[in-house]
Amino acid sequence: MTPGKRRPAAGTKPPAPRPQGRLSRQGTPAPADPTPPAAERIQKVLARMGLGSRREIEGWITAGRLTVEGRVLAIGERLLPGQAVFLDGKPLYTETRIRIARTFILNKPAGTVCTRKDPEQRPTVFELFPGALSRQLVCVGRLDFNTAGLLIFTTDGELAHRLMHPRHGVLREYAVRVFGKVDDEVLLRLEAGVEVDGETLAFDDIERQAGQGTNEWYTCRLKTGRNREVRRLWESQGLTVSRLIRVRFGPLPLPRRLPAGRHVEVTGPELEALYKAVGLPGPAPATDAAKPVGPRKPRPSPAPTRDRRPRSR
Repeated sequence: MTPGKRRPAAGTKPPAPRPQGRLSRQGTPAPADPTPPAAERIQKVLARMGLGSRREIEGWITAGRLTVEGRVLAIGERLLPGQAVFLDGKPLYTETRIRIARTFILNKPAGTVCTRKDPEQRPTVFELFPGALSRQLVCVGRLDFNTAGLLIFTTDGELAHRLMHPRHGVLREYAVRVFGKVDDEVLLRLEAGVEVDGETLAFDDIERQAGQGTNEWYTCRLKTGRNREVRRLWESQGLTVSRLIRVRFGPLPLPRRLPAGRHVEVTGPELEALYKAVGLPGPAPATDAAKPVGPRKPRPSPAPTRDRRPRSR
């Protein structure tokens, strides 16, 4: 017998072992969390895989088109490891499915709309990509019909969501040609904030560039992406924007030699900087997903076959 410990008297039960884990205030074991820490919201998982934007995926859920294990999903549900998601009864996502996210810069030409289909039959920015690729892309924000310049497209729905969300404060930079007389008081008002259509709008920074007379160029920067925000700010001062070009979005500038209507893929340090700007880890490089395919080796020519003609008798 160990010194210092008493042997329980005959006929008495030994003390019950202490419960393991976290205890509640009443001293009883706290109930286990029904949601494992690895579970994530359905729309977040599918958006990160590039299967659609969060808004689009939430529309699928609301319409009852997404199911897991034969059960129709609801908004706010989480996806457990190993579960497969079906869209309209067809497999949409499995844990083993791997997709490499891709991101592009498009030099949007004026006279195009940022929608997939336009009821007025105007040209759209998605028509500037190959058909198979354009169906996978999410457009990060919008530029109006007469605005040109940098547009970001990505297959990573989570990246698109964070770039557009005002909480992350991603800086947009525009080159603006203004028609009218602009004095220093106008610039100070636009930086301090003006009331436009019941909301306060302001530029984070304005720089005067080249120009003569009543047509001058300005560089305007702001961290929000409201509808026609740049034009509405200048129009609130009785001025007209005669030309508007987005030249930067976050860490990405518009490539100088990228023609209007053409796109280029973002890779390397620029792509890593874009993910870092919104607090996301960089995507896996494409070389991790597939090995480069070399030229095919020529097949050996088949051996000549003998002419098996029937012998004459």
